[in-house]
Amino acid sequence: MVTTHNFMSTVHLLLIFFFSLLGTASYLQLIKPVSCTKSHIFRCSKVEREALLSFKEDLTDPSGRLSSWVGEDCCNWTGVGCDNTTGHVVKLDLKNSFPTIEFDLYYEDNEFHVATEYDRHVDEIAKAHNKSCLGGKISSSLLNLKHLSYFDLSLNNFNGINIPKFFGSLESLRYLNLSFSFFSGVIPPHLGNLSRLQYLDLNSISSAFIMVNPFTGLEVRSLDWFVGFPSLRYLNLGNVNLEKVPNWIHAVNMLPPLWELHLAGCGLVSLPHSISSINFTKLSVIDLSFNFFNSSLPHWLSNMSGLSTIKLEFSGLIGDIPVGLGHLNNLRNLDLGDNHFVGKIPNSFSNLCNLQTLDLRFSNISGEITDFLDGLSQCSNSSLEDLNLGHNMLLGGNLPHSLEGLKNLKTIDLFRCSITGSIPDSIGNLSSLQTLDLSYNQMNGTIPKSIGKLSMLVLLSLGGNSWEGVLTEAHFQNLIRLKFLYLSTKWTLILDVKHDWVPPFKLIKIKLANMQIGPNFPAWLETQNDLNFLGLDNVSISDTIPDGLWKSCPNVVSWSLTGNKLRGQVPYFQFHPLASYFDLSSNKLEGPLPLFHSNLSSIFLQNNLFSGPISENIGELLPKLSSIDLSSNSITGRIPYSIGMLKELSFLILRNNSLSGKLPPHWKDLQQLLVLDLAENNIFGNVPSSMRHLSSLAHLSLRQNHLEGEILSFFRNYGNLTSLDLGGNKFSGKLPVWIGGSLPQLLRLSLRSNLFHGDIPQQLCLISNLQIIDLAHNNFSGVIPQCLGNFSYDDDLVMILTEQMPIVSKGRENLYDESTIHLVYSIDLSGNNLSGEIPDNITSISKLVSMNLSMNHLTGRIPEKIENLHMLESLDLSMNELYGPIPDSLSSLTFLSHLNLSFNNLSGKIPTGNQLQTLSDSSIYEGNSLLCGPPLSTKCSEDETNIKITPNGGNQNGRGIESFSFWISMIVGFIVAFWGVCGTLIIKTSWRQAYFRSFDNLKDKIVVFVMVKIVCLLRS
Repeated sequence: MVTTHNFMSTVHLLLIFFFSLLGTASYLQLIKPVSCTKSHIFRCSKVEREALLSFKEDLTDPSGRLSSWVGEDCCNWTGVGCDNTTGHVVKLDLKNSFPTIEFDLYYEDNEFHVATEYDRHVDEIAKAHNKSCLGGKISSSLLNLKHLSYFDLSLNNFNGINIPKFFGSLESLRYLNLSFSFFSGVIPPHLGNLSRLQYLDLNSISSAFIMVNPFTGLEVRSLDWFVGFPSLRYLNLGNVNLEKVPNWIHAVNMLPPLWELHLAGCGLVSLPHSISSINFTKLSVIDLSFNFFNSSLPHWLSNMSGLSTIKLEFSGLIGDIPVGLGHLNNLRNLDLGDNHFVGKIPNSFSNLCNLQTLDLRFSNISGEITDFLDGLSQCSNSSLEDLNLGHNMLLGGNLPHSLEGLKNLKTIDLFRCSITGSIPDSIGNLSSLQTLDLSYNQMNGTIPKSIGKLSMLVLLSLGGNSWEGVLTEAHFQNLIRLKFLYLSTKWTLILDVKHDWVPPFKLIKIKLANMQIGPNFPAWLETQNDLNFLGLDNVSISDTIPDGLWKSCPNVVSWSLTGNKLRGQVPYFQFHPLASYFDLSSNKLEGPLPLFHSNLSSIFLQNNLFSGPISENIGELLPKLSSIDLSSNSITGRIPYSIGMLKELSFLILRNNSLSGKLPPHWKDLQQLLVLDLAENNIFGNVPSSMRHLSSLAHLSLRQNHLEGEILSFFRNYGNLTSLDLGGNKFSGKLPVWIGGSLPQLLRLSLRSNLFHGDIPQQLCLISNLQIIDLAHNNFSGVIPQCLGNFSYDDDLVMILTEQMPIVSKGRENLYDESTIHLVYSIDLSGNNLSGEIPDNITSISKLVSMNLSMNHLTGRIPEKIENLHMLESLDLSMNELYGPIPDSLSSLTFLSHLNLSFNNLSGKIPTGNQLQTLSDSSIYEGNSLLCGPPLSTKCSEDETNIKITPNGGNQNGRGIESFSFWISMIVGFIVAFWGVCGTLIIKTSWRQAYFRSFDNLKDKIVVFVMVKIVCLLRS
């Protein structure tokens, strides 16, 4: 799909091309053209005739444009003009007359875009254009045309040859146009010898039809030769490389007569803020768009009162828009779109009463639009025709009733701004209005019936607002020229017209979304036989598809009827040969799959009741198919082998059906495949080896099938893979170590519920952006890699269209799709045989939302720094062998809404406060006999917070701690007493002698006492 920004770039380049054509027309009055109807009084001279024939001989002319160059009178030859008096050849107009490009619109990504007819037929247009081009070489025989003053070779194809140097010797030239003709190389400075030249156009856009390169090869290294153009009034060097010319403004300043200056897309990087003396005071048009200035808008522009056109879109401008621009009374066209301005539209712009076009799209302007429009409406005769302020999200305010004062308005483009309020009823007075785009703002209220007065309206786009009320026939009463209609809201807008209503318009494109037009299929659509785009999404139609719809809309190339309650079978019909898009998703359609033979490239039939097999010859029926989504139906049978014939296939989504059999063997030619989703079927067998050729895959899901075997080595060829889901199968073997180095883009990995075993390789950590790791319910063993905490997530994550992945979080399985999966950061290693401790480093994954390590053999403590996981919503560590207290920091996880710590050896008091207060389910902590405190019934003692932890999960209470203190005190006391007594006896001799003498005396007394007692006993 093309982005809005790229689209705008293309359109602006096209406008450069068309403006150059308009400039050509305006400058023809400078050089009076010679009529192609020649006088027969004089015939061209033999020298000039032979010069022309020699020139023709070196050219290639596949379409025969120069077939009339025969005979004696060259003045009657196609493209040759002669002077009516002298008969000399004065004009060669060999411009390619290929048909003018016609603009069209298409709808994409919920918005209308401008396109051109060749967007859909670029190959055919390119071939037709090339066939009509002159090419080959340019003969120097042209030097014999001494009186040649007008020379136009534009819109041809000279296949990269240099601009001939001898052009600088065609001294009579006043008009030289070589634009869009594939010249390359350095522009010869010899052109500076053309002192009579008034018009020079070397615009080098690659062609008027295929614009892919900013430069076609033309470049300039110096502009000093500009001094040779004393009469030059028109200069166009669009897309010529001027990167090596820093002083370009000085060279332009040497051209005082200059009226128009076009230097669009020249790679300019310097835009002087001041010029000492401005010589090009006659300048009326300045075009410096598509450059890289990265500077503010120079204020000297505000001093050039003669300017009528300023084009500086896509030029890297920053800062404020100068107030002085609002004083350029002659200004007709102001294009400053796609820049990076700061602030509001200057109030002085309300003085630009002669302004016809104001383009500030994609310019980051802010403020309110109300005062600006009020002021501009005060002009007695405002000339404003095109008001283009779309894609400025900071631009707000209401649309004032004074808008009706801008009588000449043809375009109002306020797409994706912040406009509020309702549409003023006075809008119906803008009788010239052709385009009204107010989509994707913050508007509300009812849509006024006065819109039905806008008889010139071609495009009406009001989607993405909060409209309410009822639309009736009166809202469309006089819209006889309406071709493009887009309406959507939030289910509060109703289209209520009579069943037999015949609209006054013949639409080309219609998109109605998120409103009510049902329950019946709108009969008035059958009157719209010019439609080529039909979108009726979420509009409450609960009807069958009428057979007459296909017949009455034979030219539709894009069908979208998603999100309704369409029922019954899809009637057979013949698609338009250029039909590319077909979306009937999210309805209640049934019967066989409507895979009719066509050139469709995108088919979306998901979320219906279709049944039966996929056609075996789908590869022949749909040879241009690039995207097909048949998910969530009741499709049976096998995946057809002919799928392998679809060489342009990028998206193949068949999940949630009843497909069976083995995977088809032919995948070699599907090298464009980005998404392959076959989840939730009954497919069995091994992954075929031909899948090794799917090196472009970004998303692969084979979840919930019966596939088996090991992860094949060719998976390492999937270097672009961002999502891999093989869960719920019978895959086995070890997780290969190459997974880290070979899948650097991987964001999501799910291998849950398989038969994998062995260690989790450290190399897995090489995938630095891995945001989902689901290895649950396998037989992995060993420790959790320490490096898991080393992930450095990139905020610019990839989202795959239609991606789905189930993630177990908060105790249940949740299905995430592409709109939410990028918000999930999850690690699930549950149900394995992992051992060891939880790595402390895992707390470094600050974006982690869910972590499940349950049903393993993990030991150790819960990491103290778990508070670093401040985004954590779900934590499951149950059924392990963790011990120790629960960290108090767990209570600081303010998003935690699911916690399971059951069946471990945790001990101590359960932390309280903050988020843990809301988790009052006692089952969170059951199976931990040594835990106490709410929500458990086990109360903690007064000293429970001083529990001593032992490795085996045991503990000693406060008495144990007191006993330990007693023994310490006793030992210390013994040491002090011992050395207090014995030390003294060792040092002091008299004390030692007295001490031992007292022991001797005591001993004698004891001996005497004992002997006396013994004698007494013997006597008795």
